Amino acid sequence: MSAAQDAGSRSREPGTAEFGATLIGPNRTEFRLWAPNANAIDVVLDEGRRTVPMTRLDDGWFEAQADCGAGTLYRYRLEDGMQVPDPASHAQHGDPHGPSMVTDPASYAWHDEHWQGRPWEEAVIYELHVGAFGGFKGVAARLPEMAAIGITAIELMPIAAFPGKHNWGYDGVLPYAPDNSYGSVDELKALVDAAHAQGIMVFLDVVYNHFGPDGNYLNSYARDFFRTDIQTPWGAAIDFRKPQVREFFIQNAVYWLNEFHLDGLRFDALHAIADQEWLSEMAAQIRARAHRRPHLVMEHEDNAANLLGDAFDAQWNDDGHHALHVLLTGEAHGYYSDYADKPAQRLARCLEQGFIYQGDPSAHRGGKPRGEPSAHLPPSAFVLFLQNHDQIGNRALGERLTTLSDPAALRAAMALLLLSPQIPLLFMGEPSGATEPFLYFTDFQDENLAAAVREGRRNEFAAFAEFAQQSSRDAIPDPNHPDTFAASVPAAIGNAAMKPEAQDWLAWIAQLLRTRHAAIVPRLPGCRAIRAWALSDHAVAARWRMGDGSILELAVNLGAQPIAFTPDPRDGGADLVFETPGALQGLEEGDLPAFSCVAMLVARNADAPELEAGASATESTARV
Repeated sequence: MSAAQDAGSRSREPGTAEFGATLIGPNRTEFRLWAPNANAIDVVLDEGRRTVPMTRLDDGWFEAQADCGAGTLYRYRLEDGMQVPDPASHAQHGDPHGPSMVTDPASYAWHDEHWQGRPWEEAVIYELHVGAFGGFKGVAARLPEMAAIGITAIELMPIAAFPGKHNWGYDGVLPYAPDNSYGSVDELKALVDAAHAQGIMVFLDVVYNHFGPDGNYLNSYARDFFRTDIQTPWGAAIDFRKPQVREFFIQNAVYWLNEFHLDGLRFDALHAIADQEWLSEMAAQIRARAHRRPHLVMEHEDNAANLLGDAFDAQWNDDGHHALHVLLTGEAHGYYSDYADKPAQRLARCLEQGFIYQGDPSAHRGGKPRGEPSAHLPPSAFVLFLQNHDQIGNRALGERLTTLSDPAALRAAMALLLLSPQIPLLFMGEPSGATEPFLYFTDFQDENLAAAVREGRRNEFAAFAEFAQQSSRDAIPDPNHPDTFAASVPAAIGNAAMKPEAQDWLAWIAQLLRTRHAAIVPRLPGCRAIRAWALSDHAVAARWRMGDGSILELAVNLGAQPIAFTPDPRDGGADLVFETPGALQGLEEGDLPAFSCVAMLVARNADAPELEAGASATESTARV
């Protein structure tokens, strides 16, 4: 191992250096690595045929330049001889244990020079797993069918390099490198380009709260990347107190947005980041450095309303999902227990105020308060869904709502989802009523790790009555078995082999989205909730003042019995926006039929008297 060249005089401000390999000429590359716990590091090029010693700078930085261009394979060699990939690798030759590859950000010829994205209010999000679609090319091939039904944004589950061929993506270890099992860097760019040509935005799910268990080498040379005082379910917490660590992830977000022309990011499990005060700074830095304003969406179990607005555009609304799931399935185990009591009232609070838990005690959390007040936020600050990768895949058997709920009730709930002013998200397969499960899958090559994941997964469900017996737990699919991934791939839509039920579902979704884009989306800017209330144990009504001054009223009955309901008498001039079959006739007879949804728009003077949000506390906004 050669001694590192000492150049402390060439210091940089903490955290300002770019990470990784950067082309600085046609055949010249600069390499930068933050390795505060190392004394000497070499860049090993072309599978060991060349070695370049790195210069040690201040604050743990190492730097080197070499005559090499795009396509060059490289690793970093530590003092003990271990060779590791670049933590900021832009591409891997093989899996995360293999060499990194120098890339040329200008190698792809873009065709989206006139694309400026779409307003957030226009978003209808389709979450998908790239591997289940056959890679980046497979996703691109199916963009026309998504555009045809009214999808305006796709959200890719995490694509950062992970071990093996199949993974949800949350075990990624190289946050800058698209996993090569999905395709090349340029194929990802071509996917984004094709999406923009179809009028579809592209969002990426990024994971900044942990690294996966296999292929993360940071502890070998950058132990300071992690804290010693906080442990998480994934190990030592990432130390966001350090400017270099913060910059690593800020640059990562900007890299995805600028180099790949992405329209937005979804940040996984931000509640798991210990340094919550940094999140607003992160969002501000990302916005300041992005070439155009990105849409930033977060997942945050603590309902952190303070982060919505200037920092983040929206949060995934798990509260709304949980209330709807209880109403559709009757399930009350686990976290659903917090929604099992008066679920219709809780859904009403979601429709009126966004979050259900706004500082209220959570029995599932042992009575601890959860959430922050959210009634001041617009409906578009919340992403609502009936299903997503978590809510399906974290079930032992990965069942979808098509196998858990009454089909008519599910259709009514879908109408509520797609016509409500909150931003709707659909999970892959959902528009065609897919019945295939979405299971938790991995492809760890380490047999001990694979066994630990399999047994850990099965033991998670030991407290559930249906899995109390070892034999029933043994029936839970092995995440590492190839069949588990194969079973999770939904059938393609838009082909002649589609079953009639799938065609009916697809037509239903397309009709709802045509209605949303024509009647709801143009009125969303400036929309505010007026009131929402429970009509029964299974039915809810809600009213919003739209941006143009009109009133949107939605009523949904997810129960098997009709419910007495008469629209506001001032709505005599209401225009019907949408109805499930027979809903309007039922209203004319004084009932909201079973398994129904109806939406109406009332053109009203902006100063007409209305109940303001929160005015009907006994019906909709009482503390949960």
